[in-house]
Amino acid sequence: MAIIIGLTGSIASGKSTVAKMFSGFNIPVVDADIIAREVVEVGRTAYQQVVKEFGESILNEDKTINRKHLGKIVFSDERSRKKLNSIVHPAVREEMIRQKQDYVDQGNKAVVLDIPLLFESKLTYLVDKTVVIYVDEKIQLKRLMERDDSTIQDATSRIRSQIPVKQKAEWADAVIDNSYTIESSGNQLVQILKRWNVLDNS
Repeated sequence: MAIIIGLTGSIASGKSTVAKMFSGFNIPVVDADIIAREVVEVGRTAYQQVVKEFGESILNEDKTINRKHLGKIVFSDERSRKKLNSIVHPAVREEMIRQKQDYVDQGNKAVVLDIPLLFESKLTYLVDKTVVIYVDEKIQLKRLMERDDSTIQDATSRIRSQIPVKQKAEWADAVIDNSYTIESSGNQLVQILKRWNVLDNS
């Protein structure tokens, strides 16, 4: 029986780095962010529903969705945001479940579902175990400001829009403290995978 691992963290915690480490162990990773972009590609059902709801003014010349323009609409209006989520989230879940099942059917020992808002979206029922990538809040703020060239106010408000990473760490089955080196995070991951019998204990 394959073990389904939910991977999450908070903004600028370094979750993508750890996702690559799973891939390095030949453990397939199903990425919710990638799927969220794919389900609204031209011609897909969710794409048609989004255009019907928000109108053709959200489209680029090549008919693809202008994500920045749509983002401005939904971030300033909660009703619009909920409507967009009600279209996109079910399509993403459906595709994640389909890809996960494909990997299970191929005989993989473990499959990772990389879901940034795993706890916020109440999707823990999709997984057997959860891994939270933790980072000290001061380091998180510094990394986010450097990464996005944002002000302390902007970075702080983005961090506060999510459940605090400390809270997520308390809920998790395992935590990787990514406040230090990549090597340190990799060693922590190895120990977790050995504990869950995904990697041999040799």
